[in-house]
Amino acid sequence: MFIQPGNEKLSYMGRIDWSNPEEPLFVYPCTCVGMRFTGNRLNVRVRNEGTEWENYLGMILDGRQSILPLPEHGTVEFELNVVGDGTSEHEFLLFKRQDGCHETRFLGVELAKGARLLDMPKYTSRKIEVYGDSVSAGEVAEATAYIGKEDPIHNGEYSNSWYSYAWMTARKLHAQIHDIAQGGIALLNDTGWFHEPDRIGMEAAWDKIRYNPHFGELSAWDFSNYTPQVVIVALGQNDSNPYDYMKEAPDGEKADVWKGGYRDFLRKLRGKYPSAQIICCTTLLYHDNAWDDAIGQVVEGMQDERMTQYLFKRNGKGTPGHLRIPEAEEMARELAAYINSLPIEGWGPCD
Repeated sequence: MFIQPGNEKLSYMGRIDWSNPEEPLFVYPCTCVGMRFTGNRLNVRVRNEGTEWENYLGMILDGRQSILPLPEHGTVEFELNVVGDGTSEHEFLLFKRQDGCHETRFLGVELAKGARLLDMPKYTSRKIEVYGDSVSAGEVAEATAYIGKEDPIHNGEYSNSWYSYAWMTARKLHAQIHDIAQGGIALLNDTGWFHEPDRIGMEAAWDKIRYNPHFGELSAWDFSNYTPQVVIVALGQNDSNPYDYMKEAPDGEKADVWKGGYRDFLRKLRGKYPSAQIICCTTLLYHDNAWDDAIGQVVEGMQDERMTQYLFKRNGKGTPGHLRIPEAEEMARELAAYINSLPIEGWGPCD
């Protein structure tokens, strides 16, 4: 029995392109589709298009997480090992482990003959949205032998958004998440590492589904589809490339331009989400505290009672490499506790 992507019993989360309802497009980390079903067969069909790293999807079947290797280009069908007989009930989550280094279209699933799709638990009304870089995406999170160390040589296999501080925070809060995170991205165009040499910043990507021209025509996001009560802006670490002007000249012209760009970005977010609590931060990844000082100056100048800055206990001093699972957990614990301390409009019950 083949289940089309548009089946109403499937449960989706993330900023998804539904322009072709038979092939919904997954771009951002944490984007996922879940289902409950009976039977002892589950084949999952997807089509992938990659641009860098090796590409993988993540899955959780009956509580056990696994990794699914993808072809660089083309369609693949995964025959998954479902333990049980024809009446057994199962729960399955397919999710995007990595950032926009690849795009994946979900093409549907094949169940055993006579199997049934069951109702999924409804998501709570709590919603968060994260704008960030590789740390927010969970890049290299699974390299746990390198806690507090530089990254190992890798090709994408250690990246897992499930273990990003962003998704961990959402789970602690029993909230949905849209994780608008891309490795190497800075706030401003022409800085950072993403899409070198024609670097694209979050100022150009934030309102898109497809934001990487490598994959074709860019596509806009309809903000009416998802209204978060909490927005986390975790930018300001990749902006030091190719020159760390905030460290070298925090009162200089380039620093003023960046602060103006950050202010404009916050104003755009506030325009989309008039009632949201907006939290501005960086992460445990090593960076000069001049960037946090600049963020603090902008936030203070906004004079917005629903806009704050949060500094982690080991802010900018935790690790020279990407956050591993325990370090992401550390951030998530702090951030979830901070969010729980805030008066958040429309923050419904967690059950």
